[in-house]
Amino acid sequence: MLRYIINRIALMFVTLFLIITLTFFLMHAIPGGPFTSDKMLAPEIEAALNLKYHLNDPVWLQYLNYLKSVAMLDLGPSFKYPGISVNDMILDGLPVTLKIGALALLVVIVLGVPMGILAALKKDHWQDTLVMAFATIGIAIPSYVIATILLFVFALKLGWVPTFGLEEWRSYILPVLALSGFYLSYVARLTRSSMLDVLDQDFMKTAKAKGLSPMRILIHHGLRNALIPIVTVLGPVVANLLTGSFIIEQIFALPGIGRHFVLSISNRDYTTIMGITIFYACFLMLMILIVDMLYLIIDPRIKLAGKKS
Repeated sequence: MLRYIINRIALMFVTLFLIITLTFFLMHAIPGGPFTSDKMLAPEIEAALNLKYHLNDPVWLQYLNYLKSVAMLDLGPSFKYPGISVNDMILDGLPVTLKIGALALLVVIVLGVPMGILAALKKDHWQDTLVMAFATIGIAIPSYVIATILLFVFALKLGWVPTFGLEEWRSYILPVLALSGFYLSYVARLTRSSMLDVLDQDFMKTAKAKGLSPMRILIHHGLRNALIPIVTVLGPVVANLLTGSFIIEQIFALPGIGRHFVLSISNRDYTTIMGITIFYACFLMLMILIVDMLYLIIDPRIKLAGKKS
């Protein structure tokens, strides 16, 4: 176990190094600079800004300095917001993003898994048809379309919830629903498929022959085995939800990390783009590592070292 964790952490550092390198050179390959805009700056001011942020240095030197800063957990200053660092922007938007993401994750787990179980137990019945129809719509329609429809119906027409911001508890309803729509549908379909596969296994038939109660068979034998594929996808799902949706935060004007990322792209704020990308990559790899650890809890037969039990 310890050796596996050490190897995975080492692999995470290698992956992170490649992400930093690729992101850095892609940013510098884009024509123009961070101070290129429709409103041209005076040459003296632009030269002073380039000198201040060491943009006149050779690219290889900028790259080494950036690696040194990242190693010290310093993602650099924002080019567009004087006196504000990328670390400050992430720390400022992280609470909002985590709150929205946590609520969306709760909706996905609390509704998605039971919906999939119900569809599997009621296969070819109206419950199964209804759940699968809902899941198909949720997967087929993009999240920004769902967000727009929810805003138009419940905010503009009915006036039940605010259109933007997080001033009261009702403000969380639409962003959470829009953010969780796709993942809720995906988890429901995956749970149904996994549960149907488990229900046909011999150990389920043996449990029924022993006279165990249907609820005990479902929870202790069926659900535990069916959860393995679900836990596999929950790593990226948790990372995506807890780091926010760039489009959703922009539509609802939420001051989260996603909105900072969108604004940094339009502002050509290179350090912010690279910093948020690095933060997202670290979070995603951490969630995948945690999911691998959970395999042992759900199914002790799985050996992380790849040996057969």
